[in-house]
Amino acid sequence: MASNNKQVILRDYVAGFPKESDLVFNDATVDLSVLAGSNKVLVKNLFLSCDPYMRIRMSKPDPSTAALALPYKPGKPIYGYGVSKVIESGHPDYTKGDLLWGIVGWEEYSVITLTPYSHFKILHTDVPLSYYTGLLGMAGMTAYSGFYEICSPKKGETVFVSAASGAVGQLVGQLAKIMGCYVVGSAGSNEKVELLKNKFGFDEAFNYKEEQDLNAALKRCFPEGIDIYFENVGGKMLDAVLLNMKLNGRIAVCGMISQYNLEEQEGVRNLATVIYKRVRLQGFVVSDYYHKYSNFLEFVLPYIREGKITYVEDVAEGLENGPSALIGLFHGKNVGKQLIVVARE
Repeated sequence: MASNNKQVILRDYVAGFPKESDLVFNDATVDLSVLAGSNKVLVKNLFLSCDPYMRIRMSKPDPSTAALALPYKPGKPIYGYGVSKVIESGHPDYTKGDLLWGIVGWEEYSVITLTPYSHFKILHTDVPLSYYTGLLGMAGMTAYSGFYEICSPKKGETVFVSAASGAVGQLVGQLAKIMGCYVVGSAGSNEKVELLKNKFGFDEAFNYKEEQDLNAALKRCFPEGIDIYFENVGGKMLDAVLLNMKLNGRIAVCGMISQYNLEEQEGVRNLATVIYKRVRLQGFVVSDYYHKYSNFLEFVLPYIREGKITYVEDVAEGLENGPSALIGLFHGKNVGKQLIVVARE
């Protein structure tokens, strides 16, 4: 039996800032059955995640640079993290009605092949299912692994988070507060700054668009310097942070959204500070830590249930609003974790 399957496809490779017209709709069909023993699973997609790294996948492949992920193929559906419900399964570990999160197409139904850590069965449904696109999914694991595994935080340290109201940053700040750290975040609007201070409990926050001198802004917030910087932005923000790091400071490089839409990336200045102040600057990819996902859930779920960790989502209703939601991410239009509701059930 076949069914209609609306999809969002990439029209062509993108240079510069992407536009909504770069993503177009396609009406396809999908077979609502899979072969037993094939390890394939047919899922109905419920929620889709909008993430900054997806912009990298829209660009034409460049053999001279190392790619974090394979580029999308023009004329084919884009894909990313989502929450889905199993319709039919050829895999022994999944049955009809199971819920999972992992990589799926931007479409109503996806046929996925399960490999180790590509998808995770959802066992805890006493929290919002949409959280598995962010707080309890890839973004949450990114915050957890980057902060604890790379930054090695200690009580009383000073922590700075850029893009702090986004999917990753809002959790990093709350984890740092739980550790007993002094936490400052930057964001791109006064609304987001208030969110950081009043919703997520940051000690201080500033709107980077209103600061004439980022170095001065950081010195104002961190008169004695920064122990830990959780990097989501790059560019001028990283330049300023390097001047304000403490001796033996740590920088976890999670993302550099300021660079994703530039045809020629900006250089980084002030790198000599890494030597003088013995700063450890380390990039990481969340998939390297997926084997610790059960540890993450064991740690974070009690805090969520007790209301000690909160999460803000920016929800777009309907697959047809997916392109505008994703493109808006690169203009800072989202407030909190951007996601798309494809179907409620």
